[in-house]
Amino acid sequence: MRSALISTRTLIQRSSSLTHSSSRIIQKSSIVLSSTASQFHESKQYQYIKQKNNYVTSTKTSLLPVQVINVPTMGDSITEGTIVDIPVGPGDYVEADDVVIVLETDKVSVDVRANESGKIVDILGEVDQVMEVGSGLYKIDTDDVGESSNKKDAKKEEDVVETQAVVDAPPTPVATPPPPKASKPSPTPAAPAAAPQSALKPKMITSVEKFRSERRAKLSRMRQRVATRLKEAQNTAAMLTTFQEVDMSAIMEMRAKYKDEFLKKHGVKLGFMSAFVKASTASLQEIPAVNAYIDDATKEIVYRDYVDISVAVASPNGLVVPVLRNTEFMSFADVEKTIGLYGQKAKDGALGLEEMAGGTFTISNGGVFGSLMGTPIINPPQSAILGMHATKMRPVVVDGQVLPRPMMYLALTYDHRLIDGREGVTFLKSIADKVADPSRLLLEL
Repeated sequence: MRSALISTRTLIQRSSSLTHSSSRIIQKSSIVLSSTASQFHESKQYQYIKQKNNYVTSTKTSLLPVQVINVPTMGDSITEGTIVDIPVGPGDYVEADDVVIVLETDKVSVDVRANESGKIVDILGEVDQVMEVGSGLYKIDTDDVGESSNKKDAKKEEDVVETQAVVDAPPTPVATPPPPKASKPSPTPAAPAAAPQSALKPKMITSVEKFRSERRAKLSRMRQRVATRLKEAQNTAAMLTTFQEVDMSAIMEMRAKYKDEFLKKHGVKLGFMSAFVKASTASLQEIPAVNAYIDDATKEIVYRDYVDISVAVASPNGLVVPVLRNTEFMSFADVEKTIGLYGQKAKDGALGLEEMAGGTFTISNGGVFGSLMGTPIINPPQSAILGMHATKMRPVVVDGQVLPRPMMYLALTYDHRLIDGREGVTFLKSIADKVADPSRLLLEL
């Protein structure tokens, strides 16, 4: 019995030693495996495989043929736009830079163009639907472009074949019609009896009612925004308008004398807007209050040491007001070139938001439409606006004699909360004097 117990103890001790040895072997194996793995991770082969996998993973989504195009960013203050036109539809093929959707915002219309050629898979909106910036706009399959080019090539070949067939076709003989047979004169029908006057009245009323129809058109976002801002100006500013007349004889003589030479040197026509912009700029520097504005949030007056003049321009979608930056450093030619560029962009609907942002003073020229006199509305947060009008020949007393002179009425609407009457009248008179005698601009008088 005692020997059996000793044998059992011996077996247990041997098992313990074996278990301890096995655990040591497992620990050593783990250390070897971990070191081997770390060496493999540091090896160039592993880095190559890792880079390859990362490339495949990162490009897997970017190389997908069907892409979702989102509503682009259209300005810091614009968060949404309304779809006003969809020139293409699902299944249509487009080339790069083709217009897919037209969005209208509060300030400008934006053409969303295709970045690549492909087939339109789906339009994620409809006309008059409001789309937020960053939301999906349409889907395009950039791999499906072959049919578009094949169609165009086939159309060109058809046109060539048709043209060749027309050229090669022999002339078709013209058949001579047989002479008309003599016909017996038909008896003249008797004139109908005159209808009573009472019978004609209902027919006349019915025909007039056909032209009394009505139709409705939805207000565009730009028109809504313009209406809101104009009404805000009336509700916020204490607007007052003062008038002045200016003799345009000297500026017209200067223009007639130098317009050809000016065009030859600068490549742009000499107009009257450059003189009014430069005269307004000089007057704004003389009276800084007109170039300032009231910050209603902080109850402070903000004076600006630069001059940015907004020029009101009519466009097919409504009134837009691009800005001439730092007009104190611009020449007559710079002003005319910039205004011409903005005018063309306004007609094409290509004005950018950054070109209409800001402005310290506005000039509106209603005279191009024949306006004789008007009271312009301030463009918030500006404090004043100058209205130009049509030039008309009027009798004027000059040195005791009544002479015909080309005269223009000027109107200045200003915020009476900030600008006193003395400053407003002095400012407008300064502009009139500088335009009437352009040499004062040169001499800084």
